[in-house]
Amino acid sequence: MNNKTLSIVSYITLIGWLIAYFSGKENANSLLKYHLRQSFGLLITGIIFNIAIGILISIMPFLSLLSYVGIVFLGLLIIGIINSSNEVEKPLPLIGKLFEKKFSFIG
Repeated sequence: MNNKTLSIVSYITLIGWLIAYFSGKENANSLLKYHLRQSFGLLITGIIFNIAIGILISIMPFLSLLSYVGIVFLGLLIIGIINSSNEVEKPLPLIGKLFEKKFSFIG
């Protein structure tokens, strides 16, 4: 697979990220490395958010409407896929700037 395809696959769950990381490890260009960082940051942020919301809802069930805020992560995922398919190194809205220089193990 080429780097554009791998950068798109990196946004599709943890398994997709692992496939993109290990398949493109040897010949990764800046586009793939950038989108691997963005998608990994989105994945980590989504997991932490879901755990925090789950704890809040278990303590205060009337806050169950907060679980619908997770749709924002779906929107960010779609924006990331669109950016990677257009071969643009553009950060995700809201959280993308946080992950541009993080995760040095990616490259």
